[in-house]
Amino acid sequence: MEKAKIIAFYLPQYYPVEINDNLYGKGFTEWRNVARAKKLFPTHYQPHIPADLGFYDLRVPETRKAQAELAQKYGIYGFCYWHYWLGNGLEFLEKPVQEIMKLGEPDFPFCLAWANHNWTSNSYLAKNGKILIQQEYPGEEDYKNHFYSVLPCLKDNRYIKIDGKPVFMIYQPTAHKDIPLFIKIWRELAEKEGLKGIYFIGHLNNDLKGVTKDDVLRTGVDAVNTEFTTSWFAHHSNIIMRILGKIGRTIFHVPHRITYRRAEKYFLTEMDTEENVFPSVIPNWDNTPRRNTNGIVLTGSTPELFRHHFRKALEMVKSKPENRKFIFLKSWNEWAEGNYVEPDLRYGTGYLEVIKSELENY
Repeated sequence: MEKAKIIAFYLPQYYPVEINDNLYGKGFTEWRNVARAKKLFPTHYQPHIPADLGFYDLRVPETRKAQAELAQKYGIYGFCYWHYWLGNGLEFLEKPVQEIMKLGEPDFPFCLAWANHNWTSNSYLAKNGKILIQQEYPGEEDYKNHFYSVLPCLKDNRYIKIDGKPVFMIYQPTAHKDIPLFIKIWRELAEKEGLKGIYFIGHLNNDLKGVTKDDVLRTGVDAVNTEFTTSWFAHHSNIIMRILGKIGRTIFHVPHRITYRRAEKYFLTEMDTEENVFPSVIPNWDNTPRRNTNGIVLTGSTPELFRHHFRKALEMVKSKPENRKFIFLKSWNEWAEGNYVEPDLRYGTGYLEVIKSELENY
């Protein structure tokens, strides 16, 4: 039996770019938020300090190579790079993928996920809640330009394919009425350029109010990637818990907290066993480095608790066809969300070792 393939979401936010310089100050990278994070309650695990790879700079090819070698060593099949195209040709954080294409290394499978959301100050510690850069959908010409900007990736031998088609994920497939048109145009252009098509995956998280799997599939995508977001707990706890949470944040300056053990029960559902659904696994969550007391913290996460969650995901894909046994790992390196498997000073390679051992036993 073929093993499940683990694809890890990868954040390319660890090198300075002009847009971030203008928004957050010269030299800003995600490491600034990670390094200045503070404990907000006595048992709070902060700051999270990287171990083996250090506070790296993604402009450095040796760093990208070391990441791929580490991922491969522990059984991760490939990276899914977040891809930022905000319309009218505005693209940023593209340098790591461009360098991977230019240099031909690392020799490691990859695909792209279009992060088609507004760039807001909620993402980082800035002026609260403002849209800093609007995600635009300007029309057919821009969708064609977007396609040709990533075509070299889609044609690359390392690019991840399903049914012979390059995989492309859309983070918010129901965000705009033009998404079905976007998908149609890309499929036509793919065939024109000699590809078998595009295998579109629509992201679906439980925080999208009223949006269902069928809504996502109606946009024209081939499959759905499910993700449980911890903000669901903040919105769906009972009135007493919401009041206590607000008091905690405003008076005692502590963020919303949920135990990993409790949250993990909701991460996967029966839907994840369906052939056109690819589940996500989540090692941890703590976005207080970005949002301070407005953040949400999963407490008590350990590699062994993650093992229980990861094992369930493997069971859910076990009976799927060989070319549908994909699990997305959220994430490889989202350090400011406490959501990573890269080695840190507390657990080292503990989360990676879980992935490797469970895949070997699979």
